[in-house]
Parts: sequence; C-alpha cells; structure tokens
Amino acid sequence: MLSRVQEIRQQFDRDLAAARGAEAIEGVRVRFLGRKSGLMTALLRDLRSVSTGDRAALGKLVNELKAHVEASLQAATASVDTPDKSSPAIDLTLPGRAQRPGPPHPITQIRERIEEIFLEMGYSFESGPEIETDRYNFEALNIPPHHPARDMQDTFYVAGGLLLRTHTSPVQIRTMERQRPPVKMVAIGRVFRRDSDLTHSPVFHQVEGLVVDEGITFAHLKGTLEHFCRRVFERELRLRLRPSYFPFVEPGAEYDISCIFCGGSGCRPCKGSGWIEIGGAGMVHPAVFENVGYDPERYTGFAFGLGLERIAMLKHGIDDIRLFYENDLRFLSQFPA
Repeated sequence: MLSRVQEIRQQFDRDLAAARGAEAIEGVRVRFLGRKSGLMTALLRDLRSVSTGDRAALGKLVNELKAHVEASLQAATASVDTPDKSSPAIDLTLPGRAQRPGPPHPITQIRERIEEIFLEMGYSFESGPEIETDRYNFEALNIPPHHPARDMQDTFYVAGGLLLRTHTSPVQIRTMERQRPPVKMVAIGRVFRRDSDLTHSPVFHQVEGLVVDEGITFAHLKGTLEHFCRRVFERELRLRLRPSYFPFVEPGAEYDISCIFCGGSGCRPCKGSGWIEIGGAGMVHPAVFENVGYDPERYTGFAFGLGLERIAMLKHGIDDIRLFYENDLRFLSQFPA
C-alpha cells in the first residue's frame, strides 16, 4: 500500500507537468479525483481493507497525497486562467488582416485560353477516364504489343489489367465509337508517364484535337495548327512540319514554331536553330478508323496533340516543369489573370 501511494504521487506529478491548457488539466483531475474511477478514489476505498494497526499511518499518507493533488490542480488551473501580464492587450477595434486572393494557376489560365480558341473554331469538348484499358490506350490506336510505348518504364500499370492513360488519345476512340462523322472534337486532361526531370513530369496535361469527315486533308491540319499557335502565343509566327512516326497517324509529323524568343534568328532556348518543337500530329491511320467502324475509303481525318505545361513554359519563360506542382505562392503570384 505504501509503494502504491508513492507510485500514484509520482504519476500525478508527471501527468500534471505534461498537461497543457485547461482541458488537459481537467483530464488529469478526472483521472485522479474522479468519483467512479479516479486513482485517489480507489486508493481511499482500498484503505478500508488495511489492518487496524496500519490504517492510521497509511490514512495520514493518503490524506497528504490527496491534499497535494487538490492543491496542485488548483494552482495549475489558476495559472491557466490568469492572463499573462507581459503580453500586449488585444485591441478588438483594429481591422483584421485581409487575405490577398490568389490568381488562377498558370496551367488553368492556359487551359481556359485553349478552350476559348477551339470553341471559336467550332470544336466540341470531350472527356474520358484517367484509368484506362489496354484497348483504348494502345490497341485501338494501332499500337501493337511490341511497341516501345508499352514498356513499363513509360506506363503506370495498375491491378486488373488497367493503366493510367499515357495520353488523351483514348478519348478520340471513345468519341468515334459513339459518334458517326463528321467529328470535330478536343480533349484536355491529365496524363501519366514514368518520367521526371526539368522538362518532364509523371503527371502533366495534354490537349488533343481530332477532325474526321469526307475530304479532310493535310492542308486542313496545317492551317488549324498555324491558327491555333498564333492565337495561343498571341503573335505572328511561322510553323513547320517535320516527318515523324506515330503508330496512330499516317503520315505523321512533329510541328515546330519559329522561336518566340529570338524570332528565328537563333538563341539558347531554340538551341540556335530558330525553331521550337511544340507537339505531334498527322492524318488518322486507316487501321484506327477500322477499329472504330469507320470506312477508311470514305473518311479521312487529322489529329494533333501537345502539352499544356509546354505552352505555359514557353509563354512565361519557365525552365523547370516541377515549379507548377510545388504550390509555392511566390511562384504562382507571378501570373495574375
């Protein structure tokens, strides 16, 4: 019984020293002086079973402990309730500190600008799931099993044979499956790839366009890209198409614009070439039309894509894509709407 009294005193002193605030102090009081389960209450109850010869001495110790607990709790409560005289008084008449509203994220601003441009050109906007099947992300787009785009270093695969879409092109397949030509659509959304450095991110945003109808030619594609690039960069510029391979278009091309920094004379951003790569494009492959039930002998079409972060980095002279995702207000505040 004597050792128990000592243990309770030591435990009380530790708990009270660790208590911060009135709520914590009240918790200590209930734990030691609570009527039903308090440690001191139980100790007083057990004192009845002590032999008559020892009860007087132990009773004195228990009463001293109870007085110590009550006095300590009273002092701790008073210290919390007494304001700190050294602290300055709060003037309730002073106006509050206003929060400065933040501007839209630069990617959001670019997206809104792109939507405005394509709406003016008569395009509709389509969307699709970010978790895709192999068919929509690869097979229907004429990407065979041996194609490098299927490599695990490029694609995030998840359980059940699903994957995080690597481009927004699956939206084109879904749109063509439920809609007969003519088709004139744009898809904007997040895509995912196993890539991360100054100019690549595992999560980024793409915009893709698709036009399908009778008599669509490569000239329509070039005219669309020229108009779009001039509108989004808000300046006169030249556009060139370079032959390139993409499994879902034939012929395929990468398109460049004359450098927006030097006007084509050559500088560090364009590596002295006078041109800056923007994205990929081409005429829709006949195999893709067959996969969605379109007659490739009757219909032709073009498709193009590019990254929203790419446009924002060029427009604002940003050299590290990771800045878009760090949520640093010092960075974001530089792009007022």
